[in-house]
Amino acid sequence: MTDEQLLEELLQEEKELQFVSFSNETALRIGMEIIDRAKVEGKSITIDIRIGEQQVFHYACPGTSADNDAWTERKARIVDRFGRSSYYMEIELRAAGKTIADRYFLDPSRYAPFNGAFPIRVRRAGVIGSVVVSGLPGDQDHKLVTAVLRQVIDASAVQ
Repeated sequence: MTDEQLLEELLQEEKELQFVSFSNETALRIGMEIIDRAKVEGKSITIDIRIGEQQVFHYACPGTSADNDAWTERKARIVDRFGRSSYYMEIELRAAGKTIADRYFLDPSRYAPFNGAFPIRVRRAGVIGSVVVSGLPGDQDHKLVTAVLRQVIDASAVQ
């Protein structure tokens, strides 16, 4: 798959994974589901969920460190700044052959355009926060977040 195809796929994913409403209880449900999956699969991750500037859920699995906390903060800033997943921004920058500093004049010690942060998008409201995972290789942080979001959104549509 080319970078352009992947960018289109990631945009489509953002359009699909939207909530009708979102609350602290929704954040708790998502966070706990991510933890459950990580435990079953033996993965050490840090999870961070924010609504606006408020951290409403945070958990660090055994085997993680303060570095993972810093990564979640830096990835969340990408969603806050651009309204896109950090994976989208990673691929967009890679396709352009640029760094975050080169293209947007942002400090890479504060902004991490690498997969794992996904916007919480509410219909008719836009982006209200982010779900972030840190600790897995490749694009696995992103895939874990989106799989759980899809599950939670699909379950709420049935109710």
